[in-house]
Amino acid sequence: MVSSTEYGSHTWELLLTVDHQHEGVEKEFLLQVTGDLHVGGLMLKLVEKIKLQQDWSDYAFWWEQKKCWLLKTHWTLDKCGVQADAKLIFTTQHKMLRLRLPNMKTVRLKVSFSSMVFRAVSDICKMLNIRRSEELSLMKQSEGTLKKKKKKDKNSKEPASEDILNLCNSPVNAGLSANAGLYSKTMTPIYDPVSGSPASSTITWFSDSSVGEQNCSILALSHPTCSPETLAEMYQPRTLADKAKLNAGWLDSSRSLMEQGIQEEDQLLLRFKYYTFFDLNPKYDAVRINQIYEQARWAILLEEIDCTEEEMLIFAALQACTRANKLSLSSETQDSTCESEVDEVEAALSNLEVTLEGGNKSNILEDITDIPKLADNLKLVRPKKLALKAIKTYWFVFRDTSISYFKNKESAQGEPVEKLNLKGCEVVPDVNVAAKKFGIKLLIPVADGMNEVYLRCDNEDQYARWMAACVLASKGRTMADSSYQPEVQKILSFLQMKNWTMCSQAASEPENVDLKPECFVSPRYTKKFKSKQLTARILEAHQNVSQMSLVEAKLRFIQAWQSLPEFGLSYYIVRFKGSKKDDVLGVSYNRLIRMDMATGDPITTWRFSNMKQWNVNWEIRQVAIEFDQNVSIAFTCLSADCKIIHEYIGGYIFLSTRSKDHNETLDEELFHKLTGGQE
Repeated sequence: MVSSTEYGSHTWELLLTVDHQHEGVEKEFLLQVTGDLHVGGLMLKLVEKIKLQQDWSDYAFWWEQKKCWLLKTHWTLDKCGVQADAKLIFTTQHKMLRLRLPNMKTVRLKVSFSSMVFRAVSDICKMLNIRRSEELSLMKQSEGTLKKKKKKDKNSKEPASEDILNLCNSPVNAGLSANAGLYSKTMTPIYDPVSGSPASSTITWFSDSSVGEQNCSILALSHPTCSPETLAEMYQPRTLADKAKLNAGWLDSSRSLMEQGIQEEDQLLLRFKYYTFFDLNPKYDAVRINQIYEQARWAILLEEIDCTEEEMLIFAALQACTRANKLSLSSETQDSTCESEVDEVEAALSNLEVTLEGGNKSNILEDITDIPKLADNLKLVRPKKLALKAIKTYWFVFRDTSISYFKNKESAQGEPVEKLNLKGCEVVPDVNVAAKKFGIKLLIPVADGMNEVYLRCDNEDQYARWMAACVLASKGRTMADSSYQPEVQKILSFLQMKNWTMCSQAASEPENVDLKPECFVSPRYTKKFKSKQLTARILEAHQNVSQMSLVEAKLRFIQAWQSLPEFGLSYYIVRFKGSKKDDVLGVSYNRLIRMDMATGDPITTWRFSNMKQWNVNWEIRQVAIEFDQNVSIAFTCLSADCKIIHEYIGGYIFLSTRSKDHNETLDEELFHKLTGGQE
């Protein structure tokens, strides 16, 4: 017979599994619980029953069926929805994870598997001494990018243990808060502005172990390039559809690692997701600059971004320069300063917002109330059918954010032949310095697509002035903006790097560099030229950059990468509402571009500045965006989850709110409001 007390009892049995490493100790426990027992009380009852003397502070309940953590310890089991059939695992929140960094090095470290990915990445970046963690995220390597590798080598395994940098003893991993001075402007410089090498104090950011200096070197310095055979085995996208595969693996920043199926000792990629590198400072950002440089370098070598033959040789020369400087770094203390050189880097890379001590930006245009204008004779090229082009010289006037052109200078007081509003247009350089070709391709949004216009300039100076004006106008800014002159200087410095054929010096191989040209260019150019030809051309291009310091060469490489037309575009295959064919959507820091999947030609561009609202219909996985002037679009994403595109848009808008006035704080709540959605 059942007693009346037992019959009326509200208790029920709950099976709990404890994830511990003690042999001979039970892992499953059956507890009598009630629905009004809170999660914290359940932990206490379980720990008392285990009878193991250890620190349980990092442990929490993981609900296997619902794939969620029970982190609100004051909630009752009823409020959580836990019933007798629930499988709860009592496990550690911090677990070991392997991360492949942009420089292709693998680090092993302890990461929170219960925090949102956004917070976890922040903790990882503090550990690795990378500022501005909001620009990075974690991604799985897409299955499509692994197929070639598997066919090449079915027996390929994970990197050997000696190739993995173990950072599991880092203070951040131990649960301690990160050093408060890590992001402080008054901290000790971690980059020597003269030699470009990491300062010795950098070592203290990692650990007290004997390998601290080695860790610093791996993260902040570039390492020997990979062999051509290794490069050939890696995934190289050939089409826009292939490039779309590269962006399918981003993790959801608003969910934890465990919630997304990541297990202990899994390997993920840590990459710069958002291409807006805010407050990049050579004085403090040794690791950050090197990792951006490495991500750019691999994007060039694997042809994830297209560039011309001339540009490829510049990238090769800058890589050779960084390699030579790394080998020639002296351990002696250098007391001399290099303010003028540092200021020159700041001017050339003003689009990176480099802030060096002692650097002064040009303020010539800041207080001008009358907006300046440009007026010149330029050639207008209009593409016609049958591949014919109509080329004619007109008198062009650039004022505000628009270009007007007239038959000649004398008729400039009358009505123009045409007026082109450049706000929101695409500006693409069309330059070949050796052939004296200085062209600007403008793709201007119109009601039924894009209006294509080519401008031809006569020389470098004219091109730099007009190109800078077009770039600013496309962003809605005029030549009165303080960034106009630095933009002109940036373009001129880039053209100067391209102009190696004008140099009369004999090409000489940089000292201490074993130049293997196949390691500095993509496989396409290795097949196109013989090794001796490539070496000669790289050394020829190297003449203009051979005097650069290590940090300047890396920043120049990043600047050249940013100058490429496709820079910052993340591609996704989508199907627009009402369309019968698939298109490619390019997501950039300030716009969305609809592109033809077969040709890659832009069809329409939409600026974030004109966006009124965006949302997701989670039932049909459709992204809907509304712009000014009653323009609205809707599409479903075919190559990835629509949440990834939704997060990209919100993430870029979030990053645009950053300001140097409060650059030490990060509004995590605002990020999740803009990117989280309501799934």
